[in-house]
Amino acid sequence: MVLFMAICDDEKRITAELENALLNLLSNLNIKCEIDVYFTGEELCAKMEEGVQYNLIFLDIEFSKNAINGVEVGKHIRDTYPNDMISIVYISWEMKYSMQLFDIRPLNFLIKPLDYSKVEQVVKTYLKISTLWSGHLTYKIGHSVHKTKIKDIIYVQSDKRKLILHLTDGRKEEFYGTLKEVFEEQLQRVDFLFIHASYAVNYDYVAAVKYDEVILTTGSAFLPISQHKRKEAREAFYAITEKRRI
Repeated sequence: MVLFMAICDDEKRITAELENALLNLLSNLNIKCEIDVYFTGEELCAKMEEGVQYNLIFLDIEFSKNAINGVEVGKHIRDTYPNDMISIVYISWEMKYSMQLFDIRPLNFLIKPLDYSKVEQVVKTYLKISTLWSGHLTYKIGHSVHKTKIKDIIYVQSDKRKLILHLTDGRKEEFYGTLKEVFEEQLQRVDFLFIHASYAVNYDYVAAVKYDEVILTTGSAFLPISQHKRKEAREAFYAITEKRRI
């Protein structure tokens, strides 16, 4: 999984400390992340209008006198992305803004100077409630973060540097990445079988695992099992089957 985050604060010392704390925390949690830093709300809004999206934003409230404040930035984000896909954590020196944030539905409100144990709690809370640890595959196309329901993916195919999602409705979704990385970070935990350097298949669409191929439930389709994956594929299939019986 990859967590895409932004920090927006005009105090450079705070942004640097927060960025380092987040990088260390997520490294310890074995979660890859990308963090962009902005010093004005205008910069953040402009980037998002270009198509850049984030899972989690740490957003200051007070900026310089002539700049838009964090409340206005939060309202802009909620108006533009009404499904609350983006979580916002406000940071401020004062509590007085807390009631103004009600309609923006922030994940949390942290007071400066930041207590990094509370930052850690906020990140872990986000991970528990977000799609990153539920039934979606998340990936990036250009600067935009996308998600696809696991139940809609029949299998993932690797074609050179490109990954292709084969979906139940017949569509194909393409993005850049490596199958090994996506499997280890996201697909293995949701019962996919890594059967070939070019294929990972959703257990729910496997009708049978034969010696050198997987038969899919979708008609007479099949996928090859590479020679060095045969034992691993069979063992994984039986392990998932046993796990689901419990």
